[in-house]
Amino acid sequence: MWMSQNSHSDVNLRHTCEQGDGLSSYSWLIHDGVNFGMQQIRDTDFTLITTFVKRMGTWWGLDLENHRKTEREQDKTRLSHVTGTSEELSDFKITFNKPTSEDTATDKYASYNYLQTQSLGLNQLTDIVKNSLSYRFVFSPSTDQRRPYIAVATYTPPPQNDNRNQSDFVVHQVTVQVPFQIEVLFESGSFHDRPNQLRVSVLTEELTRLELSYREKFEEAFSRVYSRSVPSRSFFPRGFLWDEGFHQLLISKWDPQVTREVVAHWLDLMNVEGWIPREQTLGDEALSKVPSEFVVQHTENANPPTFFLVLEEILEQLDVPQLQDTLPFMQRLYPRLQTWFKWYNTTQAGLLSNSYHWRGRDKDTNRFLNPKTLTSGLDDYPRASHPSEDERHVDLYCLMVLASRGMASMARLLGEPHQEYENTYETLSNNSLLNELHWSEQLHAFCDYGNHTQAVSLELVRSVHQAPELQYVNALGYVSLFSFLLHVLTPDSQKLEYIRDPARLWTPYGLRSLSRSDPIYMKRNTEHDAPYWRGAIWININYLEVRALHHYSRKEGPFQEKAADLYQELRTNVINNIYKQYQETGYIWEQYSDSTGQGQGSHPFTGWSALIVLIMAEEY
Repeated sequence: MWMSQNSHSDVNLRHTCEQGDGLSSYSWLIHDGVNFGMQQIRDTDFTLITTFVKRMGTWWGLDLENHRKTEREQDKTRLSHVTGTSEELSDFKITFNKPTSEDTATDKYASYNYLQTQSLGLNQLTDIVKNSLSYRFVFSPSTDQRRPYIAVATYTPPPQNDNRNQSDFVVHQVTVQVPFQIEVLFESGSFHDRPNQLRVSVLTEELTRLELSYREKFEEAFSRVYSRSVPSRSFFPRGFLWDEGFHQLLISKWDPQVTREVVAHWLDLMNVEGWIPREQTLGDEALSKVPSEFVVQHTENANPPTFFLVLEEILEQLDVPQLQDTLPFMQRLYPRLQTWFKWYNTTQAGLLSNSYHWRGRDKDTNRFLNPKTLTSGLDDYPRASHPSEDERHVDLYCLMVLASRGMASMARLLGEPHQEYENTYETLSNNSLLNELHWSEQLHAFCDYGNHTQAVSLELVRSVHQAPELQYVNALGYVSLFSFLLHVLTPDSQKLEYIRDPARLWTPYGLRSLSRSDPIYMKRNTEHDAPYWRGAIWININYLEVRALHHYSRKEGPFQEKAADLYQELRTNVINNIYKQYQETGYIWEQYSDSTGQGQGSHPFTGWSALIVLIMAEEY
């Protein structure tokens, strides 16, 4: 936690970086995911830089140094260290060194305060500290420099039902003038053969070695690019099933073992029927930021099975050494994937044979301009105006082409019966069937089908000016592109003539999510529900579009040359805009404006927006 001592303002104590704080920027500058990292937080009048280094021993143990530095005589209350034990950490010791000047490493004057109490959960630690603060302390580096400051003093926790009689929360407050640096050392008691304690010289040496190794690995993984990425916990501190498939496309290039662990973890959440919850809301921190209506999930609701994107990628790029590690993993995964695939074909099947239908749409048709389909991952993207069992969803259809293709490939690799998956793939990938179920001659695009009217408006409740009827949902946008994005269309398909037409979705910054000519373009869904997938530029879909253009530019067909030209132009537009916005704002954004290119929504957002690294490296 940190705060600036300013008597003219309210207490500005921070523990996490939140979008509402108005920070100039906060991001990891470098992080290898395992051993070290450096992040920079630019607050109002100072910059906080934290660096950590970990060392592992032959016994299970850990040294971790958190090197805190800010840009901007000890008393008897200084806490030098804390020792303790816990089930997760076993015995441990945390040492707090004195703050030093940044350049000379000499000790700086600081005041110290200390609080020891019982916590009410990680998500309430900030409130505990705020409630313990007192204004009665004086910071006096010399006799002629005395000024009051705020510090922790006392806190009485409310009665607990668990009969705890020991504290589990210790606050060591250091008040010091900037600039300074301070070191905090964590030592595991299970590490008995520690060669040397991490200090500034050792830390610097370790950082130099690890950063060099990181940069060499980055160049090897992504060849011509350099990127700075950060984890995003400020707004979405929970896992999403369909996001994770996109995340692993990037992570698998960096560390395939991490991808194997993440995919296995998600599949381990599967219930006996084959359902996987679309969100993982685990722990007090995540629960505190999730609306209660999204915590409980229903077992008939799906989410896009994007893990088949990364599994297909892994299978296509296997060489002999990688096969030795990946084959046992695939063998363990395969039974769960079979169950998962069967669950989709059972619960998400449409009324017509070989059609598919997202369950879980909002049923209160009077409340929404267009009832949302959160289960599709595209939230408020326009679907049939009146949800019904007659609906057919083209994005889900194409995702099942991807899934059946992946299951057939995996079954062949493992020597398992594969004919059922081959048959499903051959049926669904037949472009004649796709055309029959989803092609709209009126729009010249692939569309959903359902009980629909465009004659709707939103007042306090929705007004329907024309009765709905079963028809194609003539909304031109990302959903229209899925047969192209997932390589379902054959290279000689005449439908590519319309798919490649950029006039309606093309912008100088990337492809917008919904055509400007659509009646729902940038319209609010309710009084309190701003447009989300109704025009903004999303990087995960633009990645799939760039990837598809690259694919079709290498396939012989009447549109090969045009696909190559569009590939270069779209790739350049997306890269240039993301870089420009990062330079101007210091953030990677959740989405980008289709009219100005400006970043908007959650930030920093380096989930699927980090796919820009693969676009830059041309890794598809």
